[in-house]
Amino acid sequence: MFHIHQLVVYPAQGVGRVEDITSQEVGGATSEFYVVRILNNDGTLLVPVKNAANVGLRTICDQEYGVQVLTSMQDWSDFKGYAGQNWNRRYREYSEKLKTGKLEDVAYVLKELILISQDKDLSFGERRLMEQAMGLISMELACAMNRQQSEVQQEIEGIFQDVLKKNEL
Repeated sequence: MFHIHQLVVYPAQGVGRVEDITSQEVGGATSEFYVVRILNNDGTLLVPVKNAANVGLRTICDQEYGVQVLTSMQDWSDFKGYAGQNWNRRYREYSEKLKTGKLEDVAYVLKELILISQDKDLSFGERRLMEQAMGLISMELACAMNRQQSEVQQEIEGIFQDVLKKNEL
């Protein structure tokens, strides 16, 4: 169970703060809900307490795991490429990964889209997914590491620039 003021992650929405736990009547039955304010867009979500785990609501990662994720971004061995896949199929695949809410899935999407963008222009939807993935991962890592989101985003961009330079040699 989450508590008020706790930072949590809601899949595809990002980091939020539990502002309240409230009871509301829905369909004749009273249910408890977490009131979660999403940090990057100030939106509010009502998440059923009983169903929170099923919808993917989770605590933010710890600092150690955040460092592991940053380190994993330097390893491109899991890149499978886009041969034979059109942008629409990739878009659906990446959207599904972002909906899982798992930080490693978000990192995977970001890595693939950045690498693909080095070879060809991304579609509008893919560019939007890349921006979404960058926002999701940089915000969670910033919260986990007690840093500014812009600072973490610059570090991630630096990682990709370094890796791409190595691959050009």
